[in-house]
Amino acid sequence: MRVWGCICLIGLWASLAHASPALPGDIIDDLNRLQTQLRDAQYASVVTQATQQATRLQTGNAADRWASALYQQLAANALARQGQPGDAANRLAQARELAEGEQAQAARWLREEASLRRTAGQTTQASNLLAEWLESQGTAAPAADTWKLTRWLADDQRWQEAADWLERSLSQTAEPDATQRRLALVIYQRTQQTDQALDVLLGGLDEGSDATHWRQAAGLAQRAGQPGIAAALWDTAWRLGRLDEDEDRWQLINLHMAGGTPARAAEYLERWLEAGDIVRDETTLRLLANAWHQARDKSRALDAWRALATLSKEGSDWRQYGQLAFAWGQDERAEKALSRAQSLGDDQAAEWLATLEQSPRHSL
Repeated sequence: MRVWGCICLIGLWASLAHASPALPGDIIDDLNRLQTQLRDAQYASVVTQATQQATRLQTGNAADRWASALYQQLAANALARQGQPGDAANRLAQARELAEGEQAQAARWLREEASLRRTAGQTTQASNLLAEWLESQGTAAPAADTWKLTRWLADDQRWQEAADWLERSLSQTAEPDATQRRLALVIYQRTQQTDQALDVLLGGLDEGSDATHWRQAAGLAQRAGQPGIAAALWDTAWRLGRLDEDEDRWQLINLHMAGGTPARAAEYLERWLEAGDIVRDETTLRLLANAWHQARDKSRALDAWRALATLSKEGSDWRQYGQLAFAWGQDERAEKALSRAQSLGDDQAAEWLATLEQSPRHSL
């Protein structure tokens, strides 16, 4: 169990005791005596005596009630140091009720009570009290406490409330640190705010980021409907050497194809084929042909389709090569490819050859 530090700093005790309403001298002396006992670790004695005095004075005049509040605070100090944060929090709650007109001190007790209840495992009440204190402070509320409440709410899986307080926390913070960014990322993901989560991840990525962070960012970009960003992130991580597994290689190609950069995918495939990093088989050549086709690079697309058809010896591949050549005005290529497809038994090749024969270009 965490031992709570002294709630009221000893150096501030005299100013509290002399705050309005004014206290009689004997009460001030008694408070100082109990404060000394507290400093000497006589916790049980402080709790007993402070409780008796608080009870005796709580129904009196304004000065008596203020004194009762200060005795309750002393008891709270002693209880906290005995490892009883819940009981200590209850005493501060009573002190707040008695502190009429002492709004500043009551606010400090409210904040301290929130922390004690958190330590005691009373998490919902703790968060509610801290939120109440932050609201009372307005724009003067410290950013550290706003972040604290955001973290508490996230820990308790109160995600929407955490998201609301996260916005306040971020508005008070010029440059969130790594811990704050991680918290923001979790909250955004839990509340389905994918675009914001992606922004957080992108803001934290650099050359030193590990593979997990690059993968996470790319995945978020995909879920946010931004495949181009996903491809760019994966490409950067690949070039940095953060992603270097064989499955990462093929995911890079898939992302470029989906992200509107098929030429980049084709360039990678050609480079890897030349280096012998990937097998020159039908699957790879088909992917290359489709990449150049999607990139609308006519010359390279036709060359890739011809290479595929030559390797596969499939009539359907020769026909597709011929169809593409015909569509792009390469009639001579188209005729040779379609004739080859027909010789290999493709049942659609003859129809396409007839179409080619009837085209105005062919008759010129």
